[in-house]
Amino acid sequence: MEAAAGVARIRAGYLSSKEQFHAYLKAESGSQEINQVDGEQESTSNDQNEPPAKRLKLDSGDQVGKEASQGEVEEGAREKEEPRERKRARGQNKNRPCMKPTHYEKDRLCPSVTQEHAENCRFGSQCRFLHDVGEYMAVKPADLGDSCVLFQTFGKCIYGVTCRFAKTHLGEDYRNLVNEDLVKRWEGKSQVRNNLSKELQQQLRKKKVCFEKANKYLCHLAKAGSKGGNKATSGSAGEKGVTNCTASRSSPESVGLKPHGEKAQDLQVPTEGGDAPKPVAPQSPCPTSESDNSAVKTIGSVTDEDIVKLRPCEKKKLDIQGKLYLAPLTTCGNLPFRRICKRFGADVTCGEMAVCTNLLQGQSSEWALLKRHCTEDLFGVQLEGAFPDTMTRCAELLNQNIEVDFVDINVGCPIDLVYKKGGGCALMTRSNKFEQIVRGMNSVLDVPLTVKIRTGVQEKVNLAHKVIPNLREWGASMVTLHGRSREQRYTKVADWEYIAECAKIASPMPLFGNGDILSYEDANQAMQTGVSGIMIARGALIKPWIFTEIKEQRHWDISSSERFDILKNFTNYGLEHWGSDTQGVEKTRKFMLEWLSFLCRYIPAGLLEYLPQKINERPPYYMGRDYLETLMASQNVDDWVKISEMLLGPVPTNFTFLPKHKANSYR
Repeated sequence: MEAAAGVARIRAGYLSSKEQFHAYLKAESGSQEINQVDGEQESTSNDQNEPPAKRLKLDSGDQVGKEASQGEVEEGAREKEEPRERKRARGQNKNRPCMKPTHYEKDRLCPSVTQEHAENCRFGSQCRFLHDVGEYMAVKPADLGDSCVLFQTFGKCIYGVTCRFAKTHLGEDYRNLVNEDLVKRWEGKSQVRNNLSKELQQQLRKKKVCFEKANKYLCHLAKAGSKGGNKATSGSAGEKGVTNCTASRSSPESVGLKPHGEKAQDLQVPTEGGDAPKPVAPQSPCPTSESDNSAVKTIGSVTDEDIVKLRPCEKKKLDIQGKLYLAPLTTCGNLPFRRICKRFGADVTCGEMAVCTNLLQGQSSEWALLKRHCTEDLFGVQLEGAFPDTMTRCAELLNQNIEVDFVDINVGCPIDLVYKKGGGCALMTRSNKFEQIVRGMNSVLDVPLTVKIRTGVQEKVNLAHKVIPNLREWGASMVTLHGRSREQRYTKVADWEYIAECAKIASPMPLFGNGDILSYEDANQAMQTGVSGIMIARGALIKPWIFTEIKEQRHWDISSSERFDILKNFTNYGLEHWGSDTQGVEKTRKFMLEWLSFLCRYIPAGLLEYLPQKINERPPYYMGRDYLETLMASQNVDDWVKISEMLLGPVPTNFTFLPKHKANSYR
């Protein structure tokens, strides 16, 4: 039987029709539910014992589910009436329902009760949270298991009674138990670095952070622009330019990012040791020459770093020649997933794309993208921005406050939200702004600066070969090239011939190639093009053990139980990272479901007619070698939810999920 174009070839004995596939899963899931030990019986009895108000909510949830299923049946009937030729789902599910994890637990315990050393609740009787532990325990959802990963690993669970595995570490009167031996073992050791401190967050929100190096660069940029007759060098929202910026350490422009024109009054700079800031006299704007810098008053001792600027040859080098680089992946490239990839042999990891303006505003959710686990020995962060002022200041901010081995500029993001603001791929066509950003960030960073680009914006107009020599001149330490344009997205195969041409042009600057790597054969072919190394993105999402396959030069016919163990590890890492309370559990579930939308594309090596599997080949309906393997092959959201329930218990009432990308789920 000849396989259709774009469909993977699977051995005939495993092929199945859509109807047979879903019928098998339905029948097997029914028998699995019957054989579950006490699980379903406990949930049923719990529903009967719930208060009337909660039973009403549960019943309404069931009714909603029935209506949804009825709607699916009607939709299926309409599909049969419609013509068979339909356009393939593409793009993002922009209108998908947004259910935050906090929505799943309405009766929450006040932080003043759960947190140690917390002060009395300042809201008093007007607080919307519960303060009675007994009352909270009466309405708290049932525990999800008998083992708390936080208590077992660190000897203490900071979530106390709110933990969904609390029976492991709760004593009499709901007292939180502590394993002193484990606590002492972890004392002084930090698993995760690059946390945002409350002090820095307040300074960012009040615009009292100093950007001395960045403002000095921006002033010289402004002068160069004014000499050349240019009006402005920066165009961020709400600012006309940086032509009137100041490089003063304590000026309002340097700490508040305000436009010129406001008088400097009561200027303050922070002092060492965390003392209260002292008022200082306003200083003059941009120094007219290098000698003027000597007149600037300093606080504390003066070191060589304050006077002598690092030469490019003295800067720390990024030595990752031939290493396996896990790409920065939005949504799915979170810290727990990166830990999984590190276990399988990823050499270099990078945080998710962070927007520079959000970092400068001190947004906790954006700073969370910069967190680094202790196992990530070669780690970088990726910044997205469109203007030199915000990008340079953000680079200086990170240089002073977090530990990274390199900083990457995102010049490959194709989404409209970023592109229309001049960021991502749009920078490839804005050469002046691109140069100012690269030179500015390089001047304030002590670590190497790298850039990730695409072949270009339009499908048949390549720009990378023109941009790469400029990047080398501007000071970039490395370039990563994704072998597709913005218009192509993922509809065409990556152009590795063009990547090979660009690798020659880039020399001696290292160039990493990216695109369509799903096996060790793909990796070997990519390395033959002359690139310095390879970056793996979707291939790692589909099978994170690809790093092991490349290093051992073999196909791994991984079993369903081994793949399920990987999900167990992700669950434990997620509970460590996001928490073991209801909010943390549901956040872990959300990111697991996003990842499962890629994992389901993997076809076991033992089922393929020809090896290796290609990344752009869609798997047909097939039966796995056991129930779990078949379930993991399903591209139905409901089956992904079922897998999550095996690890994180039943989903909350009215739970909904749609994958980020439309093409990730089709029935």
